[in-house]
Amino acid sequence: MEGLDLKEVSKQVRQALTDLQTYASLSSRHLLVIGCSSSEVMGKHIGTAGTEDIAGAVYEAVKDFQEETGVELAFQCCEHLNRALAVERETAYNRGYEIVAAVPTRKAGGSMAAYAFSQFKDPVLVEFLKADAGIDIGDTFIGMHLRHVAVPVRSSVKQVGQAHLTMARTRPKLIGGERASYPSKNDNCF
Repeated sequence: MEGLDLKEVSKQVRQALTDLQTYASLSSRHLLVIGCSSSEVMGKHIGTAGTEDIAGAVYEAVKDFQEETGVELAFQCCEHLNRALAVERETAYNRGYEIVAAVPTRKAGGSMAAYAFSQFKDPVLVEFLKADAGIDIGDTFIGMHLRHVAVPVRSSVKQVGQAHLTMARTRPKLIGGERASYPSKNDNCF
């Protein structure tokens, strides 16, 4: 981790989440999916050099954001656990998600998901979910866990450490064609 400032990593994630919040208005009724390759943050190839230190720096910023907004969190595992997600048991039950039997580790699940799992009060893994927004640090491909209409969100932060950053919010599908009327964003549909 030579040359990598963990406080700067937390600061970058926090700024990205602030930018996301500007467009997504996340609250306690929403779910945020986080994908993070700590290897990529270090400038290494995904899945090769993950560390708990980087995962902790990212988690700190995400947890602060959760405390401010009330948003529920889901941390995506790597492909060795089929990109299952670490969530609080209460989130899984309240949202009707099916729990699967595995515990993420650095080598199977990834450092970020393993770290989040260890920090949760009552952690479980779920195989599928549909989040309202997401942050992807290091091209972990969180899109499979977003609702169907994902809208890219641009941030003033382009990368976290050495990892490429992308984010998205979602919106309901616009159905009905040219005769349809649509609610405004202020109608709580979005």
